Amino acid sequence: MRRAADELRLRTRDAIALGLLHGPAELLPVSSSGHVAVVPWLCGWPYSRLDGELRKAFEVALHAGTAAALLAGLRDEVAAAARELNRRRVELVVLSFVPPAIVGFVLERPIERRLGTPQTVAAGLVLGSLAMAAADAASSGRRRREDAGAGDALCLGLAQACALMPGVSRNGATLTAARARGFGRQDAAILSRHAALPIIVGATLLKGTRLARRGLPAGTAGAFLAGIGASFATTLLSLRIVRAVERDRSLLPYAAYRLGLAGLIVRRLRASDGARRTLR
Repeated sequence: MRRAADELRLRTRDAIALGLLHGPAELLPVSSSGHVAVVPWLCGWPYSRLDGELRKAFEVALHAGTAAALLAGLRDEVAAAARELNRRRVELVVLSFVPPAIVGFVLERPIERRLGTPQTVAAGLVLGSLAMAAADAASSGRRRREDAGAGDALCLGLAQACALMPGVSRNGATLTAARARGFGRQDAAILSRHAALPIIVGATLLKGTRLARRGLPAGTAGAFLAGIGASFATTLLSLRIVRAVERDRSLLPYAAYRLGLAGLIVRRLRASDGARRTLR
């Protein structure tokens, strides 16, 4: 009885592990939401069997830690962007923000109910990998972020809308869009960060407000705080590493990693199907 009850709780060690995972997965083009969904399932953690509402609430907490770390770590970039704010830059921010905001508002519930399964995460990983590898290989790389216009911002926004599917990756989708539009790798990485930050902060504030109204489930405050702290710490650390190594770095290794993870998911699904057939 006690073991069954323990499995229905958010364990602090699982919260810390997922927080540590969330930071680098959010900054790299590998899909943080996909990793949070499938890693516990692959590892057999009780987290994957928790109530869906509890898992959604905890993922909001992880994004809160990530958003806070990004605001702290990118404060110089954010301040510089604020000082240089003009009508053109406002238009670019709005165009990159509106598509994912609209899609998220309209389709939030269907996305949460139907996506995020191992099958859909694997599909998102594969599709995102193929698009990323193709865009990175074909890009001219001649454009700089100062050249970004309305069409580029809209493409980044549409890419972020696609990334609402777990497994696609917000960072991966925006990098793919920027490379497809001919931006150099370092400039594409900066554009990706600048496009993603308003969405991450906005979504965290919206979902955090809803969570505050409902209140945390009983007995989960400690685990939530541990997850937030771990996510904050690894996001801040990963941000420094990513910014140091992002110059002209090929996206192929990330695409290969994503395909490998998708293959592992498919292998586990096939093994599970085989086990069920044997029991029948």
